[in-house]
Amino acid sequence: MTTGHRITIEASDRHVRVVRGGQVLAESDGALLLKETGCPDRYYIPPADVRLDLLTPSETHTRCPFKGTASYWSLPDAADLAWAYPEPKPDVARIKDHLCFYEVEVG
Repeated sequence: MTTGHRITIEASDRHVRVVRGGQVLAESDGALLLKETGCPDRYYIPPADVRLDLLTPSETHTRCPFKGTASYWSLPDAADLAWAYPEPKPDVARIKDHLCFYEVEVG
């Protein structure tokens, strides 16, 4: 990690829900909360709690020097609205294959 950069991952005690256009895309009581220096807190949802049947893998990939290479998923009307790290760096191995969405409801 770069000096001053920090990532922590903890089990969330919150109910996390992702809804788009009235359709539930994900709902979980088992999400992980990732806190990263300079970034908003993000919820990573286990794949079993995501409606993967509604999402289409995207050609988009991005690289984070701290987490690894992310793969993205889309809806017909929303490109790259979710991402995951299929092979995360060792320091963040807990988020492997968990999906993260830009907008979530937390209860």
